[in-house]
Amino acid sequence: MAFVTDQNDKPLYSTADVEDYFALLKPRVMSLVIFTAIVGLLVAPGGVHPLIGFTAILCIAIGAGASGALNMWYDADIDTIMSRTINRPIPAGKVTKGEALAFGLVLSAFSVVTLGLLVNWVAGGLLAFTIFFYAVIYTMWLKRWTPQNIVIGGAAGAFPPMIGWAAVTGTITIESTILFLIIFLWTPPHFWALALYKKGDYEAAGIPMLPNVAGERATQNQIFVYSLILGAVALSPAAIGFASLAYGAAAALLSGGFIFYATKLWRENEPVEMKKAARKLFAFSLVYLFAIFLILAADIVVTRLLGGIV
Repeated sequence: MAFVTDQNDKPLYSTADVEDYFALLKPRVMSLVIFTAIVGLLVAPGGVHPLIGFTAILCIAIGAGASGALNMWYDADIDTIMSRTINRPIPAGKVTKGEALAFGLVLSAFSVVTLGLLVNWVAGGLLAFTIFFYAVIYTMWLKRWTPQNIVIGGAAGAFPPMIGWAAVTGTITIESTILFLIIFLWTPPHFWALALYKKGDYEAAGIPMLPNVAGERATQNQIFVYSLILGAVALSPAAIGFASLAYGAAAALLSGGFIFYATKLWRENEPVEMKKAARKLFAFSLVYLFAIFLILAADIVVTRLLGGIV
């Protein structure tokens, strides 16, 4: 333990280093937030000064990290039970719960106020709502109450590209809503695939994930349905003229791959093979989201550049 304790062996404060506090920010999740926020900023019409754009992305990243710290503060009890979270800073004894809470609150206030004052208050308000939604609505309420936790709670992870868009335009539009919906619809099959092969962890922690409550077959069915809807929405930027047909073709191929893995999972009845199929879908889902947003950004930016040359 890295705690300094009183005479009754109760932790007073930790001797954590910078690396321990950085881990509180959930850097892997933060990297995805930064990436999708950058895409939202790049594809928004009108453009923005590089310094303002950098400030917006920095604030979004800090806000995402603040959400992660607040999540770890509240979930410290179950993080000690689950194999994939037991090495987080609080259960590992590197940071106290009080320090994580204070860290998360300070970063939350700083990121929202800075984004609002230096960029615009539409983006700042969206960031504030995102932090509140993830830390309170999802972490404190939905996560331990309903098997639809990740469906509703997934909205928190879907806001970053919308915030990036709002940082440029000061508005919420159909295009930014589509960016939101792609991540929102991607989240359930992504996390339910994880839950299928980490079912024991969630059961031990008392988290009502869909496989633990409704069963594996119901989860496989839901993953398949969400994958079909996700594929349709991923094509919509080309359908409404926001992106080119080249993007539409790439999105169709990627979505076809997603549906292929979801179908393989849907067909499996044998437990070991089902878990293997779930792992493959989970892995592909990470590639899918990155590729969809990267191709969309490249398509729109290149189209604008070519249009400027012509």
